[in-house]
Amino acid sequence: MTTGLLLLSGGAGRRMGAPKHALPHPGGGSWGGHLVRVFEAAFPAGPILVLGEPLPDRPELSHLDDTREGPAVALRAWAASGVGEADRWWVVACDQVRWTPERLLAWDLICQAADPAGALWMMALQGGSLQPLGSWFPAALRPALAATRDRSLVRLAAVLPHQALPSDGEEWLDVDTPEERRRFES
Repeated sequence: MTTGLLLLSGGAGRRMGAPKHALPHPGGGSWGGHLVRVFEAAFPAGPILVLGEPLPDRPELSHLDDTREGPAVALRAWAASGVGEADRWWVVACDQVRWTPERLLAWDLICQAADPAGALWMMALQGGSLQPLGSWFPAALRPALAATRDRSLVRLAAVLPHQALPSDGEEWLDVDTPEERRRFES
């Protein structure tokens, strides 16, 4: 099974003063670059596609332009584009900067055990809320995703076959505000 990375980097970063994907990560490189390193450590041969702005520390990575209408629209555009070949994709946003290779591999094993056929969009139920980012998206659902018109990730999940698994851990926590960034970096 081929596993790919869809990294969402289209946010404008108004609250943070700069685009999140380009912010410096305490472990080195950018926030987006950190997530690429996490993925490459877990899945060394997997394809990587950036949905949005190129990463400053990984400009060679393939990317699709983003209209900045939100992650659901970016995912729909990717699904319709036909770009990128993998059996499934780890869909993650640049502000989920707490992921480690170990946590990604553990999440992968949990999802594969729950959906051995790889037919469902595997999401976390974190803190009682559906978390479509950090999920595993099967390539077989690309045509259905491309055909939707929903502009919300939660509504996309409602119309596409999915399973939500309880999962707690700091990797699910977004860094959305300057205050959250200070806490993350300290």
